[in-house]
Amino acid sequence: MSHAQQATWPIYRRLLGYTRRYIGFLVAALISMLVEAVAGGTFIRLMEPLTNRGFVHPEPDMAIFLPLAIVGLFVLRSLASFVTDYGMSRTGRSVVRDLRGQVLAKYLSLPSAYFDAEATPVMVSRLNYDTEQVTQASAEALKTLVTDTLTILYLLGLMLYMSVKVTVAMLLITPLIGLIVWYVGKRYRKISRGIQDGMGQMAQNAEQALAAQQDVKIYGAQELEAGRYLRLVSRIFRLNMKVETTRAGSSATVQLLAALALAAIVWVATREALAGQLNAGQFVTLMGSMMAILPSLKRITNVQNSISRGMAAAERLFAILDSEPEPDRGQVSLTRARGELIFEHVSLNYRGQPRMALEDISFIAKPGMVTAIVGRSGSGKTSLIRLVPRFYEPSEGNITLDGVSLSDYRLADLRRQIALVGQKVMLFDDTVAANIAYGSDATEEQIRDAAEAANAWEFIERLPQGMDTPIGENGTLLSGGQRQRLAIARAILRDAPILILDEATAALDNESERLVQDALSRLMPQRTTLVIAHRLSTIEHADQVLVLDHGRIVERGTHMELLAQHGLYEHLHNLQFREKPLG
Repeated sequence: MSHAQQATWPIYRRLLGYTRRYIGFLVAALISMLVEAVAGGTFIRLMEPLTNRGFVHPEPDMAIFLPLAIVGLFVLRSLASFVTDYGMSRTGRSVVRDLRGQVLAKYLSLPSAYFDAEATPVMVSRLNYDTEQVTQASAEALKTLVTDTLTILYLLGLMLYMSVKVTVAMLLITPLIGLIVWYVGKRYRKISRGIQDGMGQMAQNAEQALAAQQDVKIYGAQELEAGRYLRLVSRIFRLNMKVETTRAGSSATVQLLAALALAAIVWVATREALAGQLNAGQFVTLMGSMMAILPSLKRITNVQNSISRGMAAAERLFAILDSEPEPDRGQVSLTRARGELIFEHVSLNYRGQPRMALEDISFIAKPGMVTAIVGRSGSGKTSLIRLVPRFYEPSEGNITLDGVSLSDYRLADLRRQIALVGQKVMLFDDTVAANIAYGSDATEEQIRDAAEAANAWEFIERLPQGMDTPIGENGTLLSGGQRQRLAIARAILRDAPILILDEATAALDNESERLVQDALSRLMPQRTTLVIAHRLSTIEHADQVLVLDHGRIVERGTHMELLAQHGLYEHLHNLQFREKPLG
């Protein structure tokens, strides 16, 4: 067994493991394939009596028997073909459904570092394109492989029965055909990996260009983006042409070799007939068998493309399924935390980054206390708050919640204690009510109370269907301020003891900011609140302000204390936090 085959077999075996739940459909399909092959071969077998007893030496009974036999065989073959197609499609599509569900569930369990390394469109391509390739390997290709192999074996047996010499003449060519099939499979597998990589990059590039279409137009970069996309499309084109060239070349070679085999058969068969060892019916049967074997050999050669693509896709999907999920070794269960967060000499280094994102961070955030985090862009503000829900694990130091290390809590229990409102609000293509109640089974009354507390009810009641109004993908039918208030309503409904606000009012106009700030003022009391802020109004009432620079806390205190120090905070305040008049 070659190295490529050794690498492929475990993938095949694992993929076949997914069919166990649908074994009934698979067995029915396999039995039908056998019936289909036998029915097709038996039709060729009828060539001998048809020739000898229907034409050379006509018999009256054959005029009735042979037409009925032919109709009966094709009815049987049609039924078997239907059962085969249905059984294999049902099995293949079921496997793809299961794989898609598993891969998405796995993606959602992977650590945040994985999402930093792989773009979202590439992941979507894995879910859509790669799984589609798998169904071709697990269903369509398997059907062709099994049915045509059985057909070839049956016809070879029939040929051996008719004439050993003629069959041996043909079999001398077969090893060359097998060698071509092996080479083609190896080449397809290599090219398929390149195609699947390219499809992911192509999807990413197109999504990026279309999402940023306004910027593309403003900067006159249409030709740049079109050119970049065309280069990726051209690469896929070249790889697909390699596949087609290999397929066409191998198919033509196989047919040429089959023609040589046919010529050898005619030569040997003629000599056998001259010696009186082969009659007309047997010769027609041998020729019919040979002609029926040719398309089966061609299909088996071509199916290597589907199998190789499917195996390359399955390999990538299994690599995702085998990825290590987020570490969740905590044993401590937690119903509701008090909310005292303590950072003790915490450092964070992202994988592959030369510089520490955070270094020696220590502070205490208590219930009912607002901790504002400020600093230049890239100073580590977002990195700091990412550590609280354990999106990332500290490289050094420890973070405790109510005296217990975060890593000792069960991950789901810990995250249930946290509500997050970010600058970029993530909403789902669903109704207003479904977005507010996301992840909970709240009643209609509870949802409305949360919406009123978030100052969202005033615009919700004006919507065409009120709470049942669909808001579009990521809330595109709402304004920025409305989306923020829905996110705050979601956080109010969650009623978590820890509240994280990541630049929640940075992109809002003054009126929207006033409504959001008013909603936040209802949300903050009695909670441990961490705020990344750009606006002065958010910071001046904070109990403590942490000033970050290059991943370190360089100043701390209240707003007034820090202004009095005339340090980095005052400089940032003068640059960024000055209230700007409406313009």
